[in-house]
Amino acid sequence: MADDEGGAMQRTSVPEADRIIGVRRPVLTHGFVALVDYMGNDAAIVQAARVSYGKGTKTVRDDRGLIRYLMRHRHTTPFEMVEYKFLIRLPIFVARQFIRHRMASTNEFSARYSIMSDEFEVPPPEEVRHQSTRNRQGRGEPLAADVVERFRSDLDRVSKDAYAAYTRALDAGVARETARLVLPVAYYTQWYWKTNLWNLFHFLSLRLDPHAQEEIRLYAAEMAAIGRLVCPIAFEAFEEFELGAVALGRREQRAVRALLEGKSPDEACATAGLPLTREDGKPMTSGEGVEFLEKLERMRRVE
Repeated sequence: MADDEGGAMQRTSVPEADRIIGVRRPVLTHGFVALVDYMGNDAAIVQAARVSYGKGTKTVRDDRGLIRYLMRHRHTTPFEMVEYKFLIRLPIFVARQFIRHRMASTNEFSARYSIMSDEFEVPPPEEVRHQSTRNRQGRGEPLAADVVERFRSDLDRVSKDAYAAYTRALDAGVARETARLVLPVAYYTQWYWKTNLWNLFHFLSLRLDPHAQEEIRLYAAEMAAIGRLVCPIAFEAFEEFELGAVALGRREQRAVRALLEGKSPDEACATAGLPLTREDGKPMTSGEGVEFLEKLERMRRVE
């Protein structure tokens, strides 16, 4: 880190993070997350926030208070002073979810230049479930055991057949960039994924959420564990004010006011215009009113 008064510069070093550089933390059957490099730490966040005041930090207590203030008030730029570079091996269907986050520099393994490994993902039985009735892109209740095993068997067979076709195409002289087309999204790819801390927080806020697909949540959990080693105070603030927070819309705030005035949850929703029943009188299973009641239940469970 630079000396604000013109002294020698030294690279930030976090011993806990240095010890895991290059360590592959396993995820799923063939995947992993590894920290390749990082830049900055909690002190870099504080130094950036206090740049107009000259020399960086005061005490750890002061630093913690400042970082928590920055997080509460969403002053994002100081968090962007910290960067992470990961090496991630993951199934293609999970990679497609990662790439939706347009805030990382990514360099992926190229199947145009290299031959794909014969590694694919078959989800464990407990993760093969019904389509959710509430979430159009999620999983719901358990399936019958015979349905689960048939799907897993089919996936295994189709993947092996596809790789055999891929190998035959390569042996026959088909270009790698064309032969790869037969491989399903269950196959693995890998990439370098570099991002700053604030964008990592945004990624984690979405991909650690219970509504996110289970597979990407597992990758997010490992990335969070690594990120916390570099910036433990910032991650404490993130968990407190972002992951652990409950956002309330205007009508939801009106419903909370009605609760404080002694109304029941159903009455509060009616007062605030948060519907709980459909036009035919049946209870709603989704919608703003249902989500508000879920938020109330979440707040009741806070320890």
